[in-house]
Amino acid sequence: MKIQEKDQLLGLHHVTAMTSDAEKNYRFFTDILGMRLVKKTVNQDDIYTYHTYFADDYGTPGTTMTFFDFPNNPKGAKGTNTISRSGFRVPTDEALVYYKNRFEEFGVRHEEITESFGVKVLNFWDEDEQCYQLMSDQTNQGMKPGIPWKKGPVPEQYAIYGLGRVEITISYFENFKGLMEQVFQFKEIAQEGNRHLMEVGEGGNGAQMVLVEDTKSQDARQGYGEVHHVAFRVKTRESLFVWKDLFDRLGLANSGHVDRYYFESLYVRIGHILVELATDEPGFMGDEPYETLGESLSLAPFLEEKREYIEGVIKPFNTKRS
Repeated sequence: MKIQEKDQLLGLHHVTAMTSDAEKNYRFFTDILGMRLVKKTVNQDDIYTYHTYFADDYGTPGTTMTFFDFPNNPKGAKGTNTISRSGFRVPTDEALVYYKNRFEEFGVRHEEITESFGVKVLNFWDEDEQCYQLMSDQTNQGMKPGIPWKKGPVPEQYAIYGLGRVEITISYFENFKGLMEQVFQFKEIAQEGNRHLMEVGEGGNGAQMVLVEDTKSQDARQGYGEVHHVAFRVKTRESLFVWKDLFDRLGLANSGHVDRYYFESLYVRIGHILVELATDEPGFMGDEPYETLGESLSLAPFLEEKREYIEGVIKPFNTKRS
């Protein structure tokens, strides 16, 4: 069964990782990286856990990095069979220089600006040792970026405005790569040593992943400082049911349709890697005004009746900026 064009993956939707502290993480993403908190809510499957969403000015699909702060979650361990690095897009090579200087000012661990698959990049880490990469869109074509946070601390001409390549390190490389090609319709477009650049949909920095073959490292261990899952975009909820049918036919266990309120989802595990397909609609603008996105605790309708309880058990932190 081949997925028709209208139902195919469009590119990256969001990446979800784990943090040791939601407030510390909020300060890093807003005050240093200059990404907008577009939603402060709770994990719908674990209401004792914050779920924060950082994105562009409007929460455009393909711009969002999200975090869980699971209580008593241990620190993760680096290794193979994991989503090993998350990427962010900036407009130009000059923007990388701006961020490098900014990282030095704020004491953020980082490397020098280098080149990967013909694109200028800058690797950096947060206090949890979560791995990130900034990449320049100077020569990029393909999936469009979002809109920089207009009232953020980073000048708009330099600011992060989308997700970039996600890196997945894997020991059973051929099997994993084969599934990503045959099922999800990724295509390999370049190789550098044990690193393979894969692309889907419109292509470009917002629709790519790097598969890294690593059979020597120990398996990574989930925990804070590690990525929980990656999500790819589909246009509509109808597309999710097409994908569910395909997964069922292939014998790939999946979650079935899940309504996350801000988007609708379908989860499937490919080996060690949890993959989500998520719709572009309805987005983050339905329950809060643009001017005050992320400033108060937002709850999906089915959780509203528990608001008083949730606000009593979850540690509050101030995200008011307006």
